[in-house]
Amino acid sequence: MAKVKINQPFTLLDKRVGVAERQTVQLEVAKLYTHTPMTIPIEVVNGAESGPVLMVCAAIHGDELNGVEVVRQLLSKVDAATLRGTLIAVPIVNIFGFIHKSRYLPDRRDLNRCFPGSEQGSLGARMAHMFFDLVVKKSTHIIDLHTGAIHRSNLPQIRGDLSCEMTKEMAMAFGTPVAIDARLRNGSLRSEASGLDIPVITYEAGEALRFDALAIAAGLQGVENVMRHLKMLRGRRRKQVHDAVIAAATSWVRADVDGIVRAQVTLGERVSKGQILAYIDSPLGQSEEAIIAPRSGIVIGQQMLPLVNEGDAVFHIAYFAHANSIVEQQLETFIDDIGPIS
Repeated sequence: MAKVKINQPFTLLDKRVGVAERQTVQLEVAKLYTHTPMTIPIEVVNGAESGPVLMVCAAIHGDELNGVEVVRQLLSKVDAATLRGTLIAVPIVNIFGFIHKSRYLPDRRDLNRCFPGSEQGSLGARMAHMFFDLVVKKSTHIIDLHTGAIHRSNLPQIRGDLSCEMTKEMAMAFGTPVAIDARLRNGSLRSEASGLDIPVITYEAGEALRFDALAIAAGLQGVENVMRHLKMLRGRRRKQVHDAVIAAATSWVRADVDGIVRAQVTLGERVSKGQILAYIDSPLGQSEEAIIAPRSGIVIGQQMLPLVNEGDAVFHIAYFAHANSIVEQQLETFIDDIGPIS
């Protein structure tokens, strides 16, 4: 049996967190016009035994709220006395966007395209620079929590660079039915952290500005699954976690006309090539256009607003090398495993 190694004090933003202790620290990133400080709240839980430094962060897009609740619930369950390693919990990264219920910063920049940032750039670049240098670089592993954009909902899914073995292991451990081998986007937290050999997975579930009970419960369970995989939490997973089925490709199906959408399928549904996904009608019902599935796959994202313009993305479909029925079965098992949603 391996000998237990006692942890060491952990320092973040010049705050020393002792062994088996937790502390809240504030990262001041900017000021309002009134000179009122704007700070990112961070909870550091430093375990009794040594182990990884996992950062779990949410609301890099300020209107993506499910992850904020996942972090809150996670912090209520983690005990520093039994934790191995260190948890850095950041419920709200884009504090400006969160206050204004907006995806973006005040200058309309996307914070998740500003990393690693710079000391003398835009507001987004400066915020990204401070957060990346002072917090991200202290991590050994990262889980980044997201939702769909406004009026779009995502099926619970993991995205990551699955060519990285550590990232793939985290993705499989999380336990969503679908994993997407997603390319790295310049300026994103995932891309820049991966450049430092910090494995990052992104959890996507639900819709902006809405709490989704299933997305929150699945997110909390998934984070705990990863922490058990990293041996930060003791004990085995309470339920069998089935490996996610990796999507070979994904694409959005777009509206060819303007009008009012009547969806015929829902998130998680298996669709066949040529199947009608929705009808687009004129307000008086004088015309009707069908949206057709270009290939067989699973619906992993959907526009929830029933009003579209020509060219709007309406359904996000994932395509698999496996039979789609396997993915559908995984999804049913996944929902059953989450259990009753309070």
